[in-house]
Amino acid sequence: MSTDDHRAPGADGAADGEEAEAQGLRKIIHVDMDAFFASVEQRDHPELRGKPVAVGGSGGRGVVAAASYEARKFGVKSAMPSVTAKRLCPDLIFCKSRFEVYREVSRQIRAVFRHHTELVEPLSLDEAYLDVTTDRLGIGSATRIAELIRQEIRAKTRLTASAGVSYNKFLAKIASDQNKPDGLCVIRPGEGAGFVAGL
Repeated sequence: MSTDDHRAPGADGAADGEEAEAQGLRKIIHVDMDAFFASVEQRDHPELRGKPVAVGGSGGRGVVAAASYEARKFGVKSAMPSVTAKRLCPDLIFCKSRFEVYREVSRQIRAVFRHHTELVEPLSLDEAYLDVTTDRLGIGSATRIAELIRQEIRAKTRLTASAGVSYNKFLAKIASDQNKPDGLCVIRPGEGAGFVAGL
């Protein structure tokens, strides 16, 4: 798994906080768990690790709720009919959804978020926006907070998360998609337009 970070040349990991604050901008983190449902299944069933896994029904009317990164290499995606997924990846292993387990893991993840900020906007069980313009621990750097959150999530859940850091939700969301899985991307003040243009 890649843990490479994207930062502008010369970024020091704290400048995102200082620069945003100086310009009166918010400091926003978007955290997105990596292939959440499928990763929980691989965590809880070691025999599934490294194999293409889909969460959902395998029958004729089944739909893929989540796909592991191994399955995604074959083109398997969420919301895809299971028969299509199986055709793309004949070795695909289907797991039944366990939403009570996913909800409990999600509660653990949100507790990590709230350790750092009250301003949490959940989007689903596996992703959320965090406003860390004023963080509870007084760290100041949104990049450092994102790094700590990812570390704490891994320690508590044995799962990986990707994070994007920027000065608005739109850019933070774009950033979180850049270095998946297990990655961090920072779009600093002044970089937004150029970053989006380069996509």
